[in-house]
Amino acid sequence: MPNPGQPTISVGATGAVVRRLQRALRRTPNLGISVDGVFNAQLEAAVKEFQTGAGLVADGVVGPLTWNALPDGGPMPLLSEGASGEVVRSLQTVLTNGAPGQWGTTPQGIDGNFGPHTRAAVDAFQTWGGVTADGVVGDQTWAVSLHAASATLETAVGLNFVVD
Repeated sequence: MPNPGQPTISVGATGAVVRRLQRALRRTPNLGISVDGVFNAQLEAAVKEFQTGAGLVADGVVGPLTWNALPDGGPMPLLSEGASGEVVRSLQTVLTNGAPGQWGTTPQGIDGNFGPHTRAAVDAFQTWGGVTADGVVGDQTWAVSLHAASATLETAVGLNFVVD
């Protein structure tokens, strides 16, 4: 089960469980969903659309059947200088090859270590993507659209790195 133990939620809910729902819907993919932790009428419409497509009762309430049908809504890892591993290697690959010439700075290698060159590439990518350029890859950076690729940084890196 991709979203075990989640409570039933609907319009008016807020917080971490709503962010999990929003991330899951973005991964269907519905890139129009923002991850802000607020279950509003727009999110309810997106839930109903998903429920209809999944053959569920389209009531806008996210209970066990809807949670089970959704992809994993867990957060992507928070990455900054000092991080390492396959997710950093994948990030470096996207920053190097994802949209050549778009953000003008690359990590200068794909070694799986988030050092100063990767930070510079992340800063440039964040500026290009219109989010705060702080060198930290969190929810806002993962959600940056890659425009021509019809993907986000998160979907380009891959969901096999999702952590809870």
